[in-house]
Amino acid sequence: MRRLRNVKIVATLGPASSDYDTIRKLFEAGADVFRLNMSHGDHSEIAARHAHIRRIEKEAGRPIAILADLQGPKLRVGVFANGSEDLEEGQAFRLDLDGAEGDATRVQLPHPEIFAALEPGSALLVNDGKIRLKVTQCGADFADCEVTVGGTISNRKGVNVPDVVLPLAALSDKDRKDLEFVCELGVDWLALSFVQRPKDVWEARELANGRAAILSKIEKPAAVKAFEEILKVSDGIMVARGDLGVELPVQNVPPIQKRLVRKCRAAAKPVIVATQMLESMIESPMPTRAEVSDVAAAIYEGADAVMLSAESAAGSYPVEAVSTMNAVAMEVESDPTYWEVTAASRGGTRETSADAIVVAAREIAEATNITAICCHSQSGTTARLISRERPRPPIIAMTHIEETSRQLVLSWGLHCVMTGRLERFKQAVVNAVRAARSEGFAEEDDQIVITAGVPFNVPGSTNILRIAPCQEKLIYATDPE
Repeated sequence: MRRLRNVKIVATLGPASSDYDTIRKLFEAGADVFRLNMSHGDHSEIAARHAHIRRIEKEAGRPIAILADLQGPKLRVGVFANGSEDLEEGQAFRLDLDGAEGDATRVQLPHPEIFAALEPGSALLVNDGKIRLKVTQCGADFADCEVTVGGTISNRKGVNVPDVVLPLAALSDKDRKDLEFVCELGVDWLALSFVQRPKDVWEARELANGRAAILSKIEKPAAVKAFEEILKVSDGIMVARGDLGVELPVQNVPPIQKRLVRKCRAAAKPVIVATQMLESMIESPMPTRAEVSDVAAAIYEGADAVMLSAESAAGSYPVEAVSTMNAVAMEVESDPTYWEVTAASRGGTRETSADAIVVAAREIAEATNITAICCHSQSGTTARLISRERPRPPIIAMTHIEETSRQLVLSWGLHCVMTGRLERFKQAVVNAVRAARSEGFAEEDDQIVITAGVPFNVPGSTNILRIAPCQEKLIYATDPE
């Protein structure tokens, strides 16, 4: 099944999309990557969804990527004697470690790490920022606050601390158990919540031990400040705009999104733009015009993937949401302006022979009648470098490693195909031609560009570029052994 677009679609699975038939429909509608949210569903439910995806993958004969999204630490207030209280602007309110039920003057905040990091003047946001507190005085077990934005505070509402780096690990005990479970299950990507600094990524990488690629969610101001260092130690990035919009002024989020997308592309690492993309489709079969423009903007900016959360996990119209996103992507990519913007935004370091090869492949493909670029890639590095170039002709990423093929699904424009282990160059050319023709990218009279590396099956050895006819008899007549 060939997609007629380059940007990828990530669909979150949940109560509205947990059975085989619905997941199959989501795939057919355009979902390339399925997100398993570890905040919802026990291990048996996650395993069942994983099994459905792998069954569909086998039936479709096309790699499908699975992204497990770890919950991360959850910071919440305690409970109130009356269930809730109304806080008014200007009143005093205390947060402390006392386990007694709360009232209109105080409530428990069972996180000593927060108190250790607070200073007078620090902001605390409750219930997604609907209630805002300013710390006036604090100690090791309390924070006296002034209510700057009032509202109703109720049991176990979430707390955000936007302007300090909290001494908390990105992985909770639950996350470590979930990480081991999904790695054994066989997911392709791990998404890390609550990332504040590079060392938050290191622990997950050590625990995963090569069994899954690591994707860092940028959802805190500290992560934005340390982004370049976080990007270096991550395999991919998710711009989690929901939490960013709580902890930062909402007007700051669009320029941050644009900057992060560009930096990811320059580094040849996939980036997902996520949260509230088609939010109204949770309850409506049609999106708003603003939501469609939001999805289109992320695609114009060069995102590798756009993501559906509650729209596909818990909404009433999960398949329609994927179909809508697919239609928007196809329309944007048919716009000449899209390709003008894409070409103008090419950047990043070009220092290695592999960089030179992929730039040449793109230029040759766009300047001639080449119908596809086929790259043989062991680790996936070369395929991602070609993806970074954003060529107009389609890209066929070929590898004999199943895990690599699945991970590459997340990257822009890559149509991933499993192939046999290479032993000689003629075999690489023949495999590429057969894939291009069987997958619907080329006809007998067409030509393709092929990149490969000698010696074969060695990561990072890309050093050959070949223009090949799509007739095997010509290949055998002209290619050396």
